[in-house]
Amino acid sequence: MLRNREIQRFLILFVLISLLGAVGGFVIEPAAVLPVLFLSAAFGVAFFVFTRARYKSIAQISHEIDRVLHKEEHLYMSQAEEGELSILESEITKMTLRIREQNDALKREKQYLADSLADIAHQLRTPLTSANLILSFLKDNPKERERKSLLRETEELFIQMDWLVTSLLKLSRLDAGMIQFQREPLGVGKLIETALRPFLIAMELHNITLIKEIPQEAILFGDLGWLSEAVQNMVKNSMESAGDGGQIEIVCRDTLLFTEITIHDSGPGFEKEELPYLFERFYRGKKSKATGYGIGLALGRQIIVQQGGTVSAKNHPRGGAVFSVRFPKER
Repeated sequence: MLRNREIQRFLILFVLISLLGAVGGFVIEPAAVLPVLFLSAAFGVAFFVFTRARYKSIAQISHEIDRVLHKEEHLYMSQAEEGELSILESEITKMTLRIREQNDALKREKQYLADSLADIAHQLRTPLTSANLILSFLKDNPKERERKSLLRETEELFIQMDWLVTSLLKLSRLDAGMIQFQREPLGVGKLIETALRPFLIAMELHNITLIKEIPQEAILFGDLGWLSEAVQNMVKNSMESAGDGGQIEIVCRDTLLFTEITIHDSGPGFEKEELPYLFERFYRGKKSKATGYGIGLALGRQIIVQQGGTVSAKNHPRGGAVFSVRFPKER
């Protein structure tokens, strides 16, 4: 405490004032010197005790900060009385807790990144292994028909890998907030038509019945290109679930509060334990016939949520799976 220059200056000033007081008291009345010196000494002791207590509290705060800097888990919660130091301690405690929350979030993001990279490597390894195996067959297979068949399989594998890499790049850009969505009024009919266009031939080949109930006046606000891609991922899932000869029903409900699009297929529906994980990345379900990489639904959800909508999945009471996309009305 005495090493503090401010304290040193105060002590010098205090001694000078005390001496001047004693001299002044002696000039006025010699008997007043002792009371003046006594009061000065009492004031000095009181100031010393009070300042020492303050420095002790400051040392405790410094110790707490040092513990935070050394990443100790325990945080000392001071029980100081009200005052400037207690306010300071309270703010430091809040700051420390906030820093720890941010550190925990960074740790979770770091672990998530590591898990994602491992999943990506695993997802890419499977088609790459298949492609290498096919290429080795091509070298030793002189038959023209079989060579063409193997080349087609290789081409399909590379198309799948291209889709996977493209989808992962889109997800990473969405996570980083690098995509600026257009916000314009969209007719729901146009949105569904755009989303269904790539699947119409496949639906016809697999004899899938398509039923649409979309009011002409139904409108929502968003980016047509991105929203149509999100809907496509859900339609693709419904087509795989419905199978040959199945049915897909797309219904739009337009209310004063929201616009909702539901996609209902005639397939077996979801397993109950799978429902909480359907929109997680790389989740493919427990069914042996599950295809894809578990990216489409996660990408679709990210696109919808970042444009102010919500998406959910459930089993329909009459059977089959239902995807629901809902956008609140613009105020």
